Amino acid sequence: MSDLVLRVNPILCDGHGLCAELLPERIELDEWGYPIVDAAAMPRSLEPHARRAVAACPVLALRLERR
Repeated sequence: MSDLVLRVNPILCDGHGLCAELLPERIELDEWGYPIVDAAAMPRSLEPHARRAVAACPVLALRLERR
């Protein structure tokens, strides 16, 4: 387990849903298409996928933070 956690800024998020497509193991979409992010520490095996999801967010609402 790493010390990274995934966070979403709900004010910036426009509900594109790309993050859930790129990281379905940790992100699901609510009924309006906005992400619900698993707040547990990111497994090292998913870190590259999480970084790709963060980089792909069109409004920069997703980020990885150290605990």
